[in-house]
Amino acid sequence: MSDLDWLILGGGPHGVHLAARLLGNANIDATRLKILDPGPRLLHRWRTFTTATGMTHLRSPGVHHLDLEPFSLVHFAGKRRCRPAGVLRGIYNRPALEHFNLHSDRVIERYGLDELHLRDEALRLEPGPDRVLVTTRHGGSLEPKRVVLAIGASGQPAWPTWAPKNDPRVRHIFEDPAPESEHPPVAPSPGEPSLLVIGGGISAAQLALRHATTGRRVDLVSRHRFRIHQFDSDPGWLGPKLMPTFRREKSPVGRRRLIHQARHRGSVTPEVRRALRSASASGRLTIHEDAVADLQVEGGGLRLELESGRMLEGTHLHLATGFARRRPGGPMIDRLVEDFELPCAPCGYPIVDAYLRWHPRIHVSGPLAELELGPVSRNIAGARRAGDRLVEAQPVLRAVA
Repeated sequence: MSDLDWLILGGGPHGVHLAARLLGNANIDATRLKILDPGPRLLHRWRTFTTATGMTHLRSPGVHHLDLEPFSLVHFAGKRRCRPAGVLRGIYNRPALEHFNLHSDRVIERYGLDELHLRDEALRLEPGPDRVLVTTRHGGSLEPKRVVLAIGASGQPAWPTWAPKNDPRVRHIFEDPAPESEHPPVAPSPGEPSLLVIGGGISAAQLALRHATTGRRVDLVSRHRFRIHQFDSDPGWLGPKLMPTFRREKSPVGRRRLIHQARHRGSVTPEVRRALRSASASGRLTIHEDAVADLQVEGGGLRLELESGRMLEGTHLHLATGFARRRPGGPMIDRLVEDFELPCAPCGYPIVDAYLRWHPRIHVSGPLAELELGPVSRNIAGARRAGDRLVEAQPVLRAVA
């Protein structure tokens, strides 16, 4: 397929929003754009992983969504006086997950993105002077003029060294879902011995609460006290309060340091912390501020040894330990960097220009763009910021097409 102007690799929130921006703001011909993603439908991983954690409401405010107009999601919820309870929560209008997903479906339908979805996966990229040759897993190839790497970190869950990957009783909540299903594996039933949950952030907390509210006894192990932050980074990084500091820092090493300092890793919202306290007070949930020393597999059960010497028993163990910190994209991106000498910072992440170009014909979004877009690059606000850059780039890109 050589009649493509744009190919977006990734059908998650970033890929969907960038496709909508290119079609709706940059007036790209829909017949000349495709989204390459192996899932059965767009946003497949997003839906699977958010369902697995038990998320009820997004952490981000209502102006962060996949449509073009900033207040689209709030308007979609209806007028305040007749809006269903819980659809938008708090002063930030944080949307219920179901509402966010329905609104995202509306965006996909409005721009016909399902028709642009190619259910396949890129294995190799070979950029040339006029096009990029993209070889796919199923043996095909595409030759778009431009590629956008909208690749998140969800394909590389962080596994502790002590956790076996071949035991069905031990699973990471961010493991790739089965291609035919959007639903996580069946959870242990209420009344069984304790479910063991490992993790110190909001995903671990939401997962523990999800099972505790069903009557299941849950042991949640976190290496630290839960850190309380409304958002995963200070809102000042969204605009003129803090971003000038980032822009003045020209060194990739300095920018990486600012990103690391800005992120509230392993934190929960005040609302989730209150829910944890309530579940703990009721006896449904026990929180252990401790580290794991060892996991022992004994017949039909699991025994978790903590560094304090305490032993916990359960039939299933769920890891909510986030994602590996290495550069996303795996071997495909590694080969691209090596074969075409694309510029990288000491941390391994791309060094790109103001239009998010890593190569004259390859743009990036999400984690791969964070040394240019800053601490919010990975989340939905980052997708919107990347969309701004791609739209702003159109006059320049057309001039060199």
